[in-house]
Amino acid sequence: MDETSDEPPTSAVLLDNCHFSQVIFNNVEKFYVPGGDVICYYTLTHNIVPRGKDWVGIFRVGWKTTREYYTFMWAPLPSDVHGDTAVQQQIQFKAYYLPKDDEYYQFCYIDQDGMVRGASVPFQFRAETEDDILVVTTQGEVEEIELQNKNLLKENEELQATCASLQKQNTELQEELKKTQKLQNGLESLRRSTEELELELNSLKKENKHLKELDECREAELHQFKEQIQNVTSEKVNLETRLKTALDHMDQLQSQVLNYEKDMDNLVRMDHDKTEQLESLKEENRQLCMTVTQQKEQKKELEHRLENLKGTEANLSLHLQSEQQQNRDLMKELEEQRHLFQMLQAKKNESDEEKQKLREENDTLLRHLSQTRDVSSFSAASQAQAPVPAPEAGCLVFGNPYYGKSTWQSDSIRKCPMCDDIFPEDIEASDYEAHVQSHLLECPLCNETFEKSNQQVFDDHIFCHGLE
Repeated sequence: MDETSDEPPTSAVLLDNCHFSQVIFNNVEKFYVPGGDVICYYTLTHNIVPRGKDWVGIFRVGWKTTREYYTFMWAPLPSDVHGDTAVQQQIQFKAYYLPKDDEYYQFCYIDQDGMVRGASVPFQFRAETEDDILVVTTQGEVEEIELQNKNLLKENEELQATCASLQKQNTELQEELKKTQKLQNGLESLRRSTEELELELNSLKKENKHLKELDECREAELHQFKEQIQNVTSEKVNLETRLKTALDHMDQLQSQVLNYEKDMDNLVRMDHDKTEQLESLKEENRQLCMTVTQQKEQKKELEHRLENLKGTEANLSLHLQSEQQQNRDLMKELEEQRHLFQMLQAKKNESDEEKQKLREENDTLLRHLSQTRDVSSFSAASQAQAPVPAPEAGCLVFGNPYYGKSTWQSDSIRKCPMCDDIFPEDIEASDYEAHVQSHLLECPLCNETFEKSNQQVFDDHIFCHGLE
C-alpha cells in the first residue's frame, strides 16, 4: 500500500519498549478530507540520530507492532544529522495511498531498527458536516452531556496526573538514556580500539608469516649453495684424479720412450727392406701426431673445466659471503691445478720438441735410404759390416711399435709388435694387419687408435668427445 517496492524495516517489539518522545508530530488535524494529499509535520529532537532507513507510517489506532502499518513514506535526512538542536521536517502522503474509511489513524516515526520513536494524536479521514458546527440537544441530553463532561473532566485530571508521572518517568528515562549513550559511545570507542588492535595484530601476523617464509627461502638457498659447493668439490676431485691419471700415463709414455730408444739401437743394425722400415717410421710418426693431438684435446678439456670452475667460483662468491674462507681454500686448490696444468703444458712442449726431433730423424732416415739405394750393389757381407748410424737418444717420443728387440728373426718371418707373436713371411698382409688391429682400440668419432693396454686413456678420449 506504499508507493515504493521496498519494504520498510519493522519489528515485533511491543509498545511498552518504545520511546514516543524522541519525535514530536505538530499541527495534526482532527480529520483530513478524503481525496486530498496529507502533509505530516514533525520535529526531530536532539535525543534521536536520523538514519537513511527511518520512515513515517500511518497506523490504525489499536495497532500492536510496527508491521501493522497501512502506508508509509521514507523519512528525509536533515542537512545536519548530528546536530544538537531540534529539526523541523515534513512528508507529503499522496491521496491515492491514504485510507478510505472513517476509522481513527495516527502518524508514527519508525527508525531503521523497526523501533517506534514518536506517535501523533489520532485523526480521521472524513468530510466536514453541519453536525460538527451546530448541535441542538434537549434538556435531558444536556444533563447527560454535563454528566459526561464531569466524567471526562475527572478522567482528564487522572490523565494529567498520569501524564505528569509519565513526564517524570520520561525525564528519568532520558537521563538514563544519556548515560546509556555515553556508555555506548565508550563501548564504541573500545570496539574501534579493539578492531584497530585486531587489524594491527593481523598485520603483525602476516608480517611474521612473511618473515618466516623469507627465512625458509633463505635456508633453501643456503642449502642449494652448499650442494653446489659439494658438486664443485666433487668435480675438483674428479679433475685431480684425471690429472693424476694423465701424469701416470705420461710416466708410462716416458718409460716407453726409453724402451723404444733401446729398440732403435737394434733396429738400425738390421738392413731388411729399407722401404718397409720407412713406412713403419711414417706410421709411427702418424701415431705420435695423434698422441699429441689427444694431449692437446685433453689440455683444452682441462682448460674448459678450469674456466667452468672459475665461473662457478665467481657465482658462489656473490651469494655466499659467509663462506669466504672456503672460497679462499678453493682458490688455493685452483692455483695448484693451474700449477699442475703449467707442468703438463711444459711436458707437452717437451713432447713437441721430441716430435720435431722425430721429424729430423725421419729426414735423416730418408736420406740414408736414398744413399742405401745408391750403394745397393754392395754385397750383403759388406752391408752387415757397415753399421747404420744410430739416431740421437730421445729423438722418438714413443718409438716404433712395429720394431723391437729381435723383431725380425730372419727374412722369412714376421713378428707382431704388440704380443711378439711370430708369423711366416708368406702370410697374407690382411691377416697380419687384422692381428695387429686386434690389439688396438679405435675411436668411433675421429678414428684415432689406442693400445688396449691404455684403456683409461681411451676412455678419457671418448669422455672429451662427450664434452664437446
